[in-house]
Amino acid sequence: MPSPSSEPIRYFHREKRVVETETVYGEDWLRWTYESALGRASLHALVRRAWLSRYYGWRMSRGDSVRRILPFIVDYQLNVDEFAKSPFVFKSFNEFFYRALKEGARPIAAPADDRVAVLPADGRHLAFQNVDGAAGFYAKGQRFDLASFLGDAELARAFAGGAMLISRLCPVDYHRFHFPVAGTPAAARLINGWLYSVSPIALRRNLGYLWENKRMVTLVDSPVFGRVAVCEIGATMVGTIFQSYVPDRAVKKGDEKGLFRFGGSCVVTLFEPGRITLDRDLVEQSANQLEVYARMGERLGVAAR
Repeated sequence: MPSPSSEPIRYFHREKRVVETETVYGEDWLRWTYESALGRASLHALVRRAWLSRYYGWRMSRGDSVRRILPFIVDYQLNVDEFAKSPFVFKSFNEFFYRALKEGARPIAAPADDRVAVLPADGRHLAFQNVDGAAGFYAKGQRFDLASFLGDAELARAFAGGAMLISRLCPVDYHRFHFPVAGTPAAARLINGWLYSVSPIALRRNLGYLWENKRMVTLVDSPVFGRVAVCEIGATMVGTIFQSYVPDRAVKKGDEKGLFRFGGSCVVTLFEPGRITLDRDLVEQSANQLEVYARMGERLGVAAR
């Protein structure tokens, strides 16, 4: 019988209303690294370290990396019609990777109603009405360590018992992230760390990668939702988290916040207790051990008060 870590990654597609199996970019390498003894040895000696991701990022920023773009589009059936620029004008694979989209490619749910929060990124989402409900989702017996993740015990107490959304981006996804609510964001706080993968292949071994990795924490002061924490997590081959917003300047929900350079990555959104009612389909699928594939701007939930 296969171990949980070796099982395929399945998710619920929100629009299609079906369960699909994920095509994992670099799956053979990921499984060797996290599921074999030799691979795990290389993980600690080499893979998790920032210099490897910087080197790979440098390669993906070289001019000769453009030859990877068209095969990637074809292999993963990307919709070029939504790209803001033609795929033929990118100067590197990295530039293509963090591409912008045309205006309107990601409609914002209820744009005039600030009581409705939206998903901050394209990807596979887990939603928990209470952060304590995240216990054991990826790794049996492991709880989400909020204090370690936020790097601040007092801040963790403020969000304890609140709602949490984990948005996992694959390399094939649109890699810009956005604000889920309207409000005024403070400057992002960097917490340095390792660069483990955030694929379920890795997280089934150790949920702690989410709070051991490099990450950035931004507190958004929302008139409707109170304090909201929007947190980006770097991962293997994702050494750069770039923030494009201006701190202390009001934003609308759906406004761009920043981007990831090459690789898979993750955004975690936290709400204080009693501030949001997450949409039922997201919560129910998460309770059934399924991530939900949905896109930035789709509805996340509604203010509870």
